[in-house]
Amino acid sequence: MRNLFYFLIASTVLTLCFVSSQTMAQEMWRGLVVEKENRCSPYDKKTQYPYPQSIEDVIVAQMDGKIYGPYTGRYFATDRETDIEHIVAASEGHDSGLCRASAAKREAFATDPLNLTLAAPEVNRCGTSGKCGLDAGEWLPLKNRCWFANRVVEIKQKYHLSVDRQEMLSLQGVIERCDSFEMIFYDDDGSVAKKPGVMGKAGSLFGVFGSKDKIVEATDKARDVASQAVDDIKAKYALEMYDDNKNGRITCAEARAHGIAPVDKSHPAYPFMYDADGDGTVCE
Repeated sequence: MRNLFYFLIASTVLTLCFVSSQTMAQEMWRGLVVEKENRCSPYDKKTQYPYPQSIEDVIVAQMDGKIYGPYTGRYFATDRETDIEHIVAASEGHDSGLCRASAAKREAFATDPLNLTLAAPEVNRCGTSGKCGLDAGEWLPLKNRCWFANRVVEIKQKYHLSVDRQEMLSLQGVIERCDSFEMIFYDDDGSVAKKPGVMGKAGSLFGVFGSKDKIVEATDKARDVASQAVDDIKAKYALEMYDDNKNGRITCAEARAHGIAPVDKSHPAYPFMYDADGDGTVCE
């Protein structure tokens, strides 16, 4: 009888372990943990997720100089007509894991071009049809859904954020029907335009450059110019964000106050700091 009792206990434990392991396996999707959102610490967007207005220029540069809202396929005459839009909202990121993150990681998330685009205020802000702080299980854009869904996954993978079940199902429902995850640029009549910077609305560039090789060469040069422009803009917003006394330099005290120390040479703040030993890292 005692042996039977021990056998039943052992069987129950094994069954529970098996069910537990199966449950854990089901709780992962595309490398992301599937769990309910959890605000594990207080949230304040202004102090925890700061970003400079000048980063809007980086967003425009990434879209070949177009002031374009991918959610609606709308072009704008000036960036004063748009908001800086976090694809994964700061509040969503906070409740999906960043509530436990360092100040530096939160700041990186808030200023990462991967997570930034442009949108009209009525689309970006809270309102009847606004995205606000909603996740992909609660809101999807009218256009560029494939690009949007894929970008959400990329951002969450990069910052090790979780997804809730509704969000996962919504993203999966979009992604499994996609042939491409490129951003689509629409013409004013709603038709799909050629990708800016490659062919453009006017059609073929062969008449201008004469050969495919020259088109490629011109495109590469344009990308180099855009890359340099992005670097220049990053340098500008580094001073805006970290140079508290506005003297054109960033000190270790300022870096530590903003939670970015130690500062590696790849960081936008590095060129404005003094690296005494020249090892590529300051404020160790």
